[in-house]
Amino acid sequence: MYVGGFERNFRNLTTSSTSFEGTDGQAHPYPEWPSSVDGLRISYMEKHGKKFCAVRVADGKNDVVLKNEMVMVPGEHFGFGTHLSGEPTAIDDSVAIMKMLEDIIKKNIDASDELMLIRTRLKEAMGGKH
Repeated sequence: MYVGGFERNFRNLTTSSTSFEGTDGQAHPYPEWPSSVDGLRISYMEKHGKKFCAVRVADGKNDVVLKNEMVMVPGEHFGFGTHLSGEPTAIDDSVAIMKMLEDIIKKNIDASDELMLIRTRLKEAMGGKH
């Protein structure tokens, strides 16, 4: 889910954040997660130059704001043909999602305990694959 421009919003991001400051200087509420999304929820921000960065990872039990954002690579982290937009994007490519989560963990060793718990639950939900 898109949660705002990086330069304007990252410094204020918390696990209780529900809106972001737009380029118009106004607060914009996050859209609702689709009811079909029952697994991993990754929030991302856009850096200048159209670079999308994962900044927050959550599942039903943990919610982690990343200290170190991770640039999301199309094809590698969210499957080919998937276009990110202002509306939440469902990604069904479990290989790409697991790769993204593992790369996030590598960049955020300080939060690895919580992130590894999320990874374990995700693997179990995928039937132990990956």
